[in-house]
Amino acid sequence: MKHLILASGSPRRKMLLQWAEIEFEVRASDVDEDFDLSKSPSEVAVALAARKNEAVMASLGNDANAIVLAADTLVVLEGRIINKPIDRSDAIAILQQLSGKTHEVITGVCIRSMKDHVVFYDTTRVSFHPLTESQIEHYVDTYRPYDKAGAYAIQEWIGVVGIRSIEGDFYNVMGLPISRVIHELNRFFSR
Repeated sequence: MKHLILASGSPRRKMLLQWAEIEFEVRASDVDEDFDLSKSPSEVAVALAARKNEAVMASLGNDANAIVLAADTLVVLEGRIINKPIDRSDAIAILQQLSGKTHEVITGVCIRSMKDHVVFYDTTRVSFHPLTESQIEHYVDTYRPYDKAGAYAIQEWIGVVGIRSIEGDFYNVMGLPISRVIHELNRFFSR
């Protein structure tokens, strides 16, 4: 029987799959997330998702029933990839850069079985209101967004008070364009 493996330890990706009532198991991949600076952000997101997927597929041996889902989410401001913050001051600096501006959130997705694979990406534009220093510090000190691209999570306090608008898939900003993923997974499970 075919079964889904999520190649991610992200609590947000797990939650989205649970909300979609999809059964899965987690096998987080531990791969190098360095990337080629000459590639576009969408190419980087897809390449990192594929790298994570391949690492988990390789660990499965010849499991012909496995379908592996991997994703990587990037925040891009003015064409530049904004990484996860390394500490408090970096998180504050990142949010100061995003304050009052529009950025893109790009999630690359790779779904693979022994017989087939698909890669794609989704882009959502997110616009922040101007944020005060006290708002930024409150968010960083309360929510400690050190494991999040762009130093924020849309579903947390900062999204409620700081985001002016989004264009595109809300769930993509959480880490997985779940509607598109479900559509693609249905094709894998029906084969």
